[in-house]
Amino acid sequence: MAYTYWLDSTDPDPVSLLPIQIFDVGENLIVPDEFTVEEKQTGMWWRHLVAGGGAGAVSRTCTAPLDRLKVLMQVHASRNNNMSILGGFTTMIREGGFRSLWRGNGINVIKIAPESAIKFMAYEQIKRLIGSDQETLGIRERLVAGSLAGVIAQSSIYPMEVLKTRMALRKTGQYNGMLDCGKKILLKEGMAAFYKGYVPNMLGIIPYAGIDLAVYETLKNAWLNRYATSSADPGVFVLLACGTISSTCGQLASYPLALVRTRMQAEASVEGAPQATMSKLFKHIIKTEGAFGLYRGLAPNFMKVIPAVSISYVVYENLKLTLGVTSR
Repeated sequence: MAYTYWLDSTDPDPVSLLPIQIFDVGENLIVPDEFTVEEKQTGMWWRHLVAGGGAGAVSRTCTAPLDRLKVLMQVHASRNNNMSILGGFTTMIREGGFRSLWRGNGINVIKIAPESAIKFMAYEQIKRLIGSDQETLGIRERLVAGSLAGVIAQSSIYPMEVLKTRMALRKTGQYNGMLDCGKKILLKEGMAAFYKGYVPNMLGIIPYAGIDLAVYETLKNAWLNRYATSSADPGVFVLLACGTISSTCGQLASYPLALVRTRMQAEASVEGAPQATMSKLFKHIIKTEGAFGLYRGLAPNFMKVIPAVSISYVVYENLKLTLGVTSR
């Protein structure tokens, strides 16, 4: 999970720099979360979404090997199998060749468009329901609206999350693409399999949203008070740094839920394996691996933050120029 930030350094309104909820750190970090009336009337909003979606696709593709390594470590690493980063990459390449590093990336890229569109539409509707006719929401309103929009968007595309995990964990020749994977899951396990791990995934939005928002605002305001007393604009790189740090703090709080979600998704694919509930899985991990076991795969997850943010920003700015997007 991550937040969307408006990073245009010409934006004079510091409140518009607040985040709203989406899902993968550094991969959609520069799509505006709100659009002006003029942008909606002229159709400029969809160009922002296309640019952001393109930036997310490139960013996810470039960091996909780290993402797959994270999933493998979440599922297979343990006290008896202390998978290292180098060992994990070696195992993936030995089993399926260099291309296997990108298993699961196709569905990860495909889900960007519906996820972003649903999130944006839900956010707009929730704004109306909570009675806000302002273009910029207050912090509490934004936290509620953004989190609910995140839940709605994630609920809509959650089967794709399950497919991504299954594709990332598959052995060579196990599935003939994502459609074959989806068909086999449906026939063997039923529709319920596409929602394994749904509860911890949704619960993870709550601590992530609150901590990310609080840390982001604290860091940004601290920088403004100390270094930019005469300006309300901290600049692009300060916002990127604040967003990266706040997202990291949010992940530390919500990561155990993400790990349990992935374990539940993976266990559903093993025939005859007991299907543990969220609480039982938490207890089992702590009992057998200790608290550290809840953070398996955290290192590659953090390793992808800076390159993901940097790639997203560069690609987004270039796509904006190509699409003729004007800055506010």
